[in-house]
Amino acid sequence: MPLTIQPNLPDPDGFYERLIALHRDLDLAGSRRVNARLILLLANHIGDPEVLDEAMRLALDPAAPRTHAR
Repeated sequence: MPLTIQPNLPDPDGFYERLIALHRDLDLAGSRRVNARLILLLANHIGDPEVLDEAMRLALDPAAPRTHAR
């Protein structure tokens, strides 16, 4: 299964608001822990090493396609 990079969230603004709210009362260390845990939970859910490798490659590449319009 290839990595989906086209917009795929039915409510991206709502998701972003919930993500920001998740971090609202956390210090930097707590925010980093939540991010790491969220990444690991989602990686486990995806489960496909090729998809995860592609996502990591794209995350490192500043020239990689974005999942939203700018």
